[in-house]
Amino acid sequence: MANADGQKTPVGFWASASDRHSIAEDIQGIAAGSMLAALGVTMLASAELLIGGTAGLGFLLRYSTGLSFGLVFFSLNLPFYWLAYRRLGLAFTVKTFSAVAFTSVLTEVLPAFITFETLHPVVAALFGGLLIGTGMLALFRHRASLGGFGILALYLQERAGWRAGFVQLALDLLVLALSFFVATPFVIVCSIVAAATLNLTLAINHRTDRYIVR
Repeated sequence: MANADGQKTPVGFWASASDRHSIAEDIQGIAAGSMLAALGVTMLASAELLIGGTAGLGFLLRYSTGLSFGLVFFSLNLPFYWLAYRRLGLAFTVKTFSAVAFTSVLTEVLPAFITFETLHPVVAALFGGLLIGTGMLALFRHRASLGGFGILALYLQERAGWRAGFVQLALDLLVLALSFFVATPFVIVCSIVAAATLNLTLAINHRTDRYIVR
């Protein structure tokens, strides 16, 4: 944003502008988004549900092999950083890497501090999907994502005008189709509810023409 003299308003660690976040705001936004997403993942895992995207692939591998979700989720996202760097820039890539790493760590740590004695799968689907979607919304607004399909969805929204939520929903349904090999029909239905809640949260609330801060 330019001031009255035509010069851009400086943005530093604390100072921000109307069209750009400060570094401190980015750190807070990425941390908050990652924390919300990790809590949502914890709820889904407690109810043994799945979700779409690389997180869904992480759940599939966790349930079928017993591997750590955090490690699998972090590893699955590695190939997408090149696309992020080439298409969306270094800043986006660094922020996304930080968000994925923090979320991966939190998903491993939270179960030691948070347990659910009673958690109905439908409740887990609705609240877990909403938490992950809200977390991703916070990350999107700070020019970051949870990697994987989120990078592709955000790229297509910016380049082709396709709504990120709907793009990710289509990709997520492909992942959920694989869940038929490891889950019961009821779990699959609840997982679809979680994916729909997540992506509708993004589709309704994330539009680049309404929120343009960088």
